[in-house]
Amino acid sequence: MKKLFLTTLALCCVAFVSCGKKGAESQTESKSEMQTKVEEFATVRLSANLDKLSAKEKELVGVFLDIAQIMDDLYWLQAYGNKADMDTISDNFTKEFAMINYGPWERLNGMKPFVNGFGEKPLGANFYPKDMTKEEFDALKDKNKSSLYTVLRRDESGKLVVKWYREEYKEQIDKVCELLDKAIGLAEDAGLKKYLQERKKAFQTDDYFASDMAWMDMKDSRLDFVVGPIENYEDRLFGAKAAYEAFVLVKDEVESSKLAKYTAMLPELQKGLPCDEKFKKEVPGTESDLNVYDVIFYAGDCNAGSKTIAINLPNDERVQLKKGARRLQLKNAMKAKFDKILQPIADNVMCKEQLKNVKFDAFFYNVTFHEVAHGLGIKNTVNGKGNVREALANYYSSWEEAKADILGLYMVCSLIDRGEISGITKDDAMATFIAGILRSVRFGAASAHGVANMMCFNFLEDHKAFTQNSEGLYVINFDNAKKAMDAWAAKILEVEGLGDLAEAKSYSEKNGQIRPSLQKSLDKINSLGIPKDIRYEQGRKVLGL
Repeated sequence: MKKLFLTTLALCCVAFVSCGKKGAESQTESKSEMQTKVEEFATVRLSANLDKLSAKEKELVGVFLDIAQIMDDLYWLQAYGNKADMDTISDNFTKEFAMINYGPWERLNGMKPFVNGFGEKPLGANFYPKDMTKEEFDALKDKNKSSLYTVLRRDESGKLVVKWYREEYKEQIDKVCELLDKAIGLAEDAGLKKYLQERKKAFQTDDYFASDMAWMDMKDSRLDFVVGPIENYEDRLFGAKAAYEAFVLVKDEVESSKLAKYTAMLPELQKGLPCDEKFKKEVPGTESDLNVYDVIFYAGDCNAGSKTIAINLPNDERVQLKKGARRLQLKNAMKAKFDKILQPIADNVMCKEQLKNVKFDAFFYNVTFHEVAHGLGIKNTVNGKGNVREALANYYSSWEEAKADILGLYMVCSLIDRGEISGITKDDAMATFIAGILRSVRFGAASAHGVANMMCFNFLEDHKAFTQNSEGLYVINFDNAKKAMDAWAAKILEVEGLGDLAEAKSYSEKNGQIRPSLQKSLDKINSLGIPKDIRYEQGRKVLGL
């Protein structure tokens, strides 16, 4: 009931804030629930300066956009099914909201259905038959049933069968490979050309290892293209299936050069983690790089619901142990979220004396090192339970995001102490981090990031990192906050290192929810009409192509 009340309150207040000269009351009455839900997403125009690109690079961007659109179509098939069903929705705002959510379920409100005739979203999305039971899955004798790149279907007799993505989506994959041939012919950078060649093979074989390795070696290209089945968040049943997505990116070479020095520091930062030695025994790769990009197109999984503002890939632990990972900071998307969401939240819920500590540069570094922190800790459990991802099963994503959140903050504070990051203080990093949690907990428990942030917020609150004054404004105790940061990091690293599924489940179910004190703050935030997230105007027309 509290969630329903929150949503209703937020909708009414968004309408009030958005009204024009006709008056708040009449505007509120005239707006539908669906219109106000759509307006919870602030529109951002995704553009970038392409003047430095060569003629072939500009043409290559166009090919990438065409491939990305196919990724978007494939994601619709995985997340929902037939996208054309949305055309039967008569109300324009409801249809628009369905397009934002890639289906009739509200991603930032616990996947609640908002179109008549739909029940709860299947936990397995469209990766499995909707009537499949866990017992039936367990009984299936096929070693590929849990592959990231297979779907389960029924044969003519009704028995479960496993199909590779290249089989299930053959028509679309054939078109992707045709376009990749064109892209390979246009690519002038040797690293990019090699990556595209290997990625084409990956689409044809559902083996992405070689292409991930090639992507890790791609250091100098001014363009980047993250494309394929990548994250497993959409599969809420087993967390076993990868969803299609694509990012088209233009490198900010000046900003990237500023971050280059940090990758060599990863082994030393790993040694300093605030946990038992056995949970930091692995040595992270140092070939990983940090770079800054302007993102010019989102497609598929990354465009559904809350929008990604940084990338940490590949996910394959084999690649990470050999070469580390690449961390791509999407600075134009970050700035949009800071300006339109985080700063307005801070202005209204934090004490005035500490507002000076909320800074975009601190937000940028917190997000940047969130991605770096995915590479810290260990990938394999210390007690023979296999890799952490498998040991924690469908709780892995939320705990891994929690680890990245708090270790990212820990690393920023450590680098400030060492003089490696200047221009911001540890207090700036901490205050901006806490304000950032108030931004992202609004995504709710349906998001792994949302659960991670709720667990973190509740842990910090329990350890007196902050309190609320008589006006309900947050006041940070910076000494307590730094102690709580270390304690939370230690707990996460232990849960992951032991592959402690029972504790991961118990703790997240108890502490991954919104408590009444936080709910009151979120009510206030929503009453001001502050957007929940952003959505994009993007494509050839926006880019002038």
